[in-house]
Amino acid sequence: MNRNLKDGLNFFSKVTPARAWNALKNVSSYVESKMTGKPVHRGLPIAISIEPTTSCNLRCPECPSGLRSFTRPIGMLEEQLFKQTIDELSKTLLYLTFYFQGEPYLHPKFLELVKYASQKGIYTATSTNAHYLSDANAKRTVESGLDRMIISIDGTTQDVYEQYRVGGNLSKVIEGAKNIIRWKKELKSSTPHVIFQFLVVKPNEHQMEEAKQLTKEIGVDEIAFKTAQIYDYENGSDLIPTIDKYARYVQQTDGTYKIKNKLLDHCWKMWHSCVITWDGLVVPCCFDKDGEYRLGDLKKDTFETLWHSQPYHNFRQSLVRSRSEIEMCKNCTEGTKVWG
Repeated sequence: MNRNLKDGLNFFSKVTPARAWNALKNVSSYVESKMTGKPVHRGLPIAISIEPTTSCNLRCPECPSGLRSFTRPIGMLEEQLFKQTIDELSKTLLYLTFYFQGEPYLHPKFLELVKYASQKGIYTATSTNAHYLSDANAKRTVESGLDRMIISIDGTTQDVYEQYRVGGNLSKVIEGAKNIIRWKKELKSSTPHVIFQFLVVKPNEHQMEEAKQLTKEIGVDEIAFKTAQIYDYENGSDLIPTIDKYARYVQQTDGTYKIKNKLLDHCWKMWHSCVITWDGLVVPCCFDKDGEYRLGDLKKDTFETLWHSQPYHNFRQSLVRSRSEIEMCKNCTEGTKVWG
């Protein structure tokens, strides 16, 4: 059976009547909000991202975690806070991503957290730089029930890879991927569905075909080519690729750059998903890297209380009215991932 089809069937196997009903409430609430101009929400999120930690072993140039440029503190997700949140949402939550900033495997109980959510029948995913996928961790990963694993591999040779993944070791990444694939076979498991994510930047764009070949050789399920978000793009950057398809930015006649895609004046993320930081803050989406738009604190309120709170209502109202009111939204290029 096709690997993507297997992953799709696995995902849909997680859909229960309660989760399907909640998804329907999400969609209908969003449609009504768009039609009336008044934000309503009758459900709970379909998907959430939760941050195990902000710590990271690498120094990637366009990553707040790698650059250590956060104003919010570095720390580790508390197990009790995590379990409390999952217990509250598990009946309606379909998709859980263990990632926001930082390297998830640096959390000492990361795989225990994955197992807890997996046992609730939630589709679980994570994104990793793969430097901690030792033989033992690879086995525990497969046993945890993790459904999807994204491995960042931004080059096929060390000299190219390290230009973006500063401080990284490509051989460790490849070894880690092989460990996961081997233990999937040993344990006769179809999960996790493993994806090589290749962030296309100018220094590595010539290695895209080699990355496809490496994916096949190792037995990784698929490869995804992703466009890079660059914070100070206006005057250009050595990271902006020359291949137009993979560039979020375009040069103007005066030599400066602008975002290529038109800002769509709608966003349904505020209806179906959110991000929870390691210390329990709820923020709108993954573009709020520094937690500027804080809509609630799970150490003070239940998730349902803050999801339907006045601050969330006001934020959804501003989105319904005009995304251009929100500074964070201006550099959002949702939908710029290209699958290969």
